[in-house]
Amino acid sequence: MEINILHLYYDLMNLYGESGNVKALMNAFSSQDINTNIDYLSIEDEIDFNKYDLIYIGSSTEENQMVALNDIMKYKDKLYKYINDNKFILCTGNSLELFGSKINDIDALKIFDYKSKYVDKRIVGDYINDTIFNKIIAFQNRGSKLEDNDIPFIEKEIGVNYNNFYGTYLIGPLLVRNPNITEYFVKEIIKLKYKDFDFKNFDFRLEEEARNNYLKNYYE
Repeated sequence: MEINILHLYYDLMNLYGESGNVKALMNAFSSQDINTNIDYLSIEDEIDFNKYDLIYIGSSTEENQMVALNDIMKYKDKLYKYINDNKFILCTGNSLELFGSKINDIDALKIFDYKSKYVDKRIVGDYINDTIFNKIIAFQNRGSKLEDNDIPFIEKEIGVNYNNFYGTYLIGPLLVRNPNITEYFVKEIIKLKYKDFDFKNFDFRLEEEARNNYLKNYYE
């Protein structure tokens, strides 16, 4: 059994070590004896989206975001179909903005109605949330905010979710610091592809230890 992942714009959109999210997924799939094939593709590469069980896009500078936006526009119809076929996309940082209607005053993919607006002062700092996935530990470093978001994920100003499209401003890397979220995504991706899969226990002892030490040292 295997899972195929596309790490899209791996070179342009990989601030803050966000590629660690892909490594976290690889380790979790491996714990279930599932092989993970990862393609690292970027601008001007030929892409067959039908090959992939998950598309991952990370965070970037505003300049690189515009380069990626210019390239991804040619895939609008294919990505719209991919999302409506209930395939998985995970976007962290400002990559979620690519799929909205506008980035500031620039047209984006318009697959969804939400838009992003630049803010005068960057939003920077830790983020702790107890209301979903038990507890989320993450970080934010962004220069924009969401508006008209009627498909919220975690919180309206934090992220978006429609079918199996998940986008969030939270970084960290998010999946490295939150094995509970990693387990959720891995289970849902596997169940979509392998209906009667017999799951093993996930071993997140090191991740949980790091998580608990962080909370103890900084938030207790």
